Amino acid sequence: MTEVQVRVELGERSYDIHIGQSLLPQIGDALEKLNLGKRIAVISNPTVYPLYGPVLSDSLKRAGFEPYAITVPDGEEYKNLDSADLIYGELLKAKFERGSSLIALGGGVIGDITGFVASTYMRGIRHIQAPTTLLSQVDSSVGGKTGVNHPLGKNMIGTFWQPSLVWIDTETLKTLPEREFLAGMAEVIKYGVIHDENLFAYLEREREKILSLNAERLARIIKRSCEMKARIVSLDEREAGLRAILNYGHTIGHAIETLTGYTKYLHGEAVAIGMHLEAKIAERKGLLRGEETRRIKELISSYDLPTEMPENLALEEVFEAMQVDKKVSEGAIRVVLPERIGKVRVERVEKKDAFANSSFRKSKS
Repeated sequence: MTEVQVRVELGERSYDIHIGQSLLPQIGDALEKLNLGKRIAVISNPTVYPLYGPVLSDSLKRAGFEPYAITVPDGEEYKNLDSADLIYGELLKAKFERGSSLIALGGGVIGDITGFVASTYMRGIRHIQAPTTLLSQVDSSVGGKTGVNHPLGKNMIGTFWQPSLVWIDTETLKTLPEREFLAGMAEVIKYGVIHDENLFAYLEREREKILSLNAERLARIIKRSCEMKARIVSLDEREAGLRAILNYGHTIGHAIETLTGYTKYLHGEAVAIGMHLEAKIAERKGLLRGEETRRIKELISSYDLPTEMPENLALEEVFEAMQVDKKVSEGAIRVVLPERIGKVRVERVEKKDAFANSSFRKSKS
């Protein structure tokens, strides 16, 4: 597979996304061109670092860098200020300076924490994203959103801080647990619903080859996802308007994650539920045809992702949790709703729209 590049155009903060097979051993050469300081902290977790940390560190050393490994516990429940504080402490003990930089080696949790720490350590240092999960490769590593969770809400503490480079080695997907891979597919499906009907149809048509980790198919869906996110971020870096469509499925999804303590569902699984339920809200409001809702649900289900609200969550609780969200404006919950596959809009949603009746739990679609 030939290496491909996608550019995120943000003026002086522009950067490239590199996508290809077996790229990690080449990262040192790429970083030499970025005029970074010699000291680089590799932020990872105990699951990912033994697999890819040595390869990445060797590449950095060959290029003249001095890598320093810092690991934080693995899991969404550890994406918090305690983990950020652990990293700050290690950086301070190792006397990292403003000219030093960080590399996020891992999935979305590692990427978000690393970006957050980079944006706040000594008021801002540079960082590189080296995502190792499908979800982080197609979504969270691109765009500069950083953050940590709070017991009352997901990603409510964070910054916008763009990376200097995104380095995607698709070989890392071969060691990714199947459940994690499928969770990443939720974000790919999201791009199809919000902006690209052709991608949606491709995911329907090429399901078997994608699930068999066919290199060509994976590269195509990762590249297309990154292209869409890069374009949206270039037009609306700080989510003043257009970028909000990237939150399709996330308003309900984040509420479910919060209420289940970030332990029951992977992020992509919660987003999958949110996508289906937000499609149902759109249908109830007369925006989306029932056959399109069914098609969205069927694609989500075909990748073995959940589509229904957990039985043990009270609808009142879910609606309350939706109100603790960055997308709330002047007390109104704003939700991304599909008009058709390939086009969405942001709409104010009242409680009667979201939870009109018990059909919100059990779909007949």
